[in-house]
Amino acid sequence: MSRAYAVYDVFTDTALAGNPLAVVFEAEGLDDAAMARIAREFNLSETIFLLPPDNSAHTCAARIFMPGGELPFAGHPTVGGAIALAERDGGPLDRLIVIEEKVGPVRVALHGGAVAYAEFDLPRLPEAHEPVLDVGAVAAALGLSPNEIGFENHRISQWSAGVPYLCVPVADLDAIGRARFDEASWLSHFPGEEPLDVLCPYLYCRQTVAHDAGFHTRMFGPHHGIPEDAATGSAAAAFAGAVHLFDGLSEGPNACWIEQGVEMGRPSRIRLEITGRNGAIDAARIGGHAIKVAEGRLLV
Repeated sequence: MSRAYAVYDVFTDTALAGNPLAVVFEAEGLDDAAMARIAREFNLSETIFLLPPDNSAHTCAARIFMPGGELPFAGHPTVGGAIALAERDGGPLDRLIVIEEKVGPVRVALHGGAVAYAEFDLPRLPEAHEPVLDVGAVAAALGLSPNEIGFENHRISQWSAGVPYLCVPVADLDAIGRARFDEASWLSHFPGEEPLDVLCPYLYCRQTVAHDAGFHTRMFGPHHGIPEDAATGSAAAAFAGAVHLFDGLSEGPNACWIEQGVEMGRPSRIRLEITGRNGAIDAARIGGHAIKVAEGRLLV
């Protein structure tokens, strides 16, 4: 049985930038092993497989695979998969859909335009976990000195909004640009029984390339088959916890753009909106553009 697929560049409004995503339509009949093999064939950071929903009130179900295994939730597949599905259906782009992911139902608002835009409500708000506080070990695994870790009141913190990350504040653009990931050193401090158990570092600094961006970021995950990621929506979702904790956001909506992928030559822009209420995060959402760059059929 052949199946239609498309490749979208996500978190960008420009082709051949952002984070590429493979979208496999009509994925019924594929078991876990087949999905994993297809994801390795595409060899992109993530591949999303679209299926009929379990709940008829929802739009579709989805499975998301990296080359190194399955994820319960991810940002750029959610944005890109929603836009791909809407554009393939040919209906109006300005609408609300619900995608069933392993983390739970994800509500996505679609907006038309020269390049489609989608934003989704976080299915889980970020939760703090006790981080490893060995700054020297973290710095060494990133090829940096300990005095380049941290800025202002920001310190290393660990958060998860479905997928856990170690959020590592870095002094400035120069330092974050020089970061080099030492996988063996990292795994010695962050071991896991399985590759998916290993935390990924999400580096960020306040200094940015784009004048309108709030943070500059990088994410490394070679133990997941992703040497470096061009845009990581699930990390931005987790990072919302760090932003709220250290920046003391005001009540109501607070929004900023996050830039990523610059060092890879794949510049990406992720919009993060955090709504504060009574000193806590009441809601948060992730948004971005996506543009189709390829389409075809899988013959397997």
